[in-house]
Amino acid sequence: MNFAELAAHPALLPTLEARQYTTPTPVQAAVLDAALAGRDRLVSAETGSGKTVAFGLALAHTVLGEALTLGRATTAKVLVLAPTRELALQVQQELAWLYAGAGLRSVALVGGAPVGHQLRALSEGVHFAVGTPGRVVDHLERGSLVLDAMQAMVLDEADEMLDMGFREELDRVLAAAPKEHRSLWFSATLPKEVVDLAQKWLHDPARVAATPPREAHRDIKYVVNLVAFREREHAVVNVLRAHEASGAIVFCAMREEVSRMQATLRERGFRCVGLSGELTQPERARALQMLRDGHAKVLVATDVAARGLDLPDVSLVIHADPPRDAQTLQHRSGRTGRAGRKGTAVLLVSPDRRQNLARMLRNANIGNAIWEPVPTAEAIRALDDDRLVAKLGAADVTPTDEDRGVARRLLEKASAEDLVAALVAHSRGEFPEPEDLPTTRNIAQKAFAAPALNERAPTRWEPRPRGPGGDRGPSYDRGPSYDRGPGGDRGPSFDRGPSHDRAPGGDRGPSFDRPTAIDRGPVFERGPGMDRGPVGDRRPPMGRLQSEPGTWFVLNVGREKRADPRWLIPVLCRWGGLQKEDIGVIRVMDRETRVEILGPAARTFQERTGSPDRLDPTLRAMRAEEPPRRPLPPRSGWRRSGGGST
Repeated sequence: MNFAELAAHPALLPTLEARQYTTPTPVQAAVLDAALAGRDRLVSAETGSGKTVAFGLALAHTVLGEALTLGRATTAKVLVLAPTRELALQVQQELAWLYAGAGLRSVALVGGAPVGHQLRALSEGVHFAVGTPGRVVDHLERGSLVLDAMQAMVLDEADEMLDMGFREELDRVLAAAPKEHRSLWFSATLPKEVVDLAQKWLHDPARVAATPPREAHRDIKYVVNLVAFREREHAVVNVLRAHEASGAIVFCAMREEVSRMQATLRERGFRCVGLSGELTQPERARALQMLRDGHAKVLVATDVAARGLDLPDVSLVIHADPPRDAQTLQHRSGRTGRAGRKGTAVLLVSPDRRQNLARMLRNANIGNAIWEPVPTAEAIRALDDDRLVAKLGAADVTPTDEDRGVARRLLEKASAEDLVAALVAHSRGEFPEPEDLPTTRNIAQKAFAAPALNERAPTRWEPRPRGPGGDRGPSYDRGPSYDRGPGGDRGPSFDRGPSHDRAPGGDRGPSFDRPTAIDRGPVFERGPGMDRGPVGDRRPPMGRLQSEPGTWFVLNVGREKRADPRWLIPVLCRWGGLQKEDIGVIRVMDRETRVEILGPAARTFQERTGSPDRLDPTLRAMRAEEPPRRPLPPRSGWRRSGGGST
């Protein structure tokens, strides 16, 4: 059906035709269904499905009636709420072109923009007001926004507004709205919070599933790469290089990570911009415009960019930091695969979080994710060779006589093969150099290659869905490192460290005799007679005491601030970009703590800790002039937590 057959308002049909909108999308057809005329609607639809045009068309009969123009602007007839400034501005622009022939006057009520312009627009009169909940409430309290004559309200991305903590603001706005008004609520998902809010404020709403859950993101290919945490930024470089996307978005969890990732990519030659909450509205608008104009190809962003932004030609989304839940996963990934175009979403995850990610994918109804290694530098260079052959071989250029003359002069000095090789070398410089990922490569070899003791040889690890009754089925859903080999042996495990034999009688023996690759020895407490001395609470795994000396760092926390290795280890890994196996001895003293960082990880730790920790900005780390001189006390002076002396 076309828009005329769906009874779209005659005032909007010429504009749709001029924009070459001929066939309605599923959400547009569902919202315009004549059977729902006059009813409130609660619509679930994925991003990029044409929602703005859908509710713009659905509101036309309400605000225009039989007229072809909106007439004189007074107080707002329609209020549209959106979770972010960018989405609100985008909605305003979409409605502006849709209602251009009807004489629309609108205003965007968003934070980060001069309030004086908004006050002036409201005083002069508007037909539509589009805004974020916080700024709309501000105008309601000022008395500058009056909803007495409002005929319709739209909530766009209702689930995100609730997730962002706007419940009080939404209740305030909905309470100020006239009782007799139409409501159109749109949400990518319909969690319990959205349903509860709808039951409170909507009257017998029609629920419209414009995008069934199992059809959402059907145009997106999901790929999961296992990555060592400290090589995450370099892995992003390789993923961008391997895919050669026309446009890409890299999602990070924190604004500090956005700044660091953006600096890394720029240093390696990528044209990229950043988007996070610390930017002003003009800076955010400028960054998005650079993407739309093609001056930048990569956007590095926090989740603020995961909602509703219409960025053309984004064919790749990289989750550098795993999303916090299934909804965030869907909204981030929904920046690609829009309007019938294909896209790829790549999730980078450390081995210790792969099970969490597998559950998240199941909760998001994504059952076809491909688990594979990160592209290696060698594989990317091979791709570059193929691209250069295709690019140079397909060059459709007709040389002039002047060009042929230069060619003859060159052939007098070098062979044709040498000249073509020089051209290839020059063209190869267009590509940023891929990164070597040694730790990630080791992880991939153990996770994806067949272990020597395993009977089967899977090419990738995939989570297995639960069977009837909740049974997971065979144990291979945990990945190859957990598969039992012949005789019941589990085989090597890349993330659990070497196996430990039990002592006679089934006792494993003292914990400090069992070094592992991940859990680096026990946490000790002082035994009887050991007063507060300079030596702290943690010893390294046996075997590394003499053979692998590390680099020592001093932290500005000690026993006086209740420093403890069990608290320090995750902080050091997060702040310093470490794995647990990179940490040697930890010695907690009264006012400071000395930490040994092993091998090349010390350089990474020193670079990362040059910036304050995002969760504890008061924490500081300095490289020690020399290692501590006092040796560790004998074992007889230590006892395990919760046990007797050893």
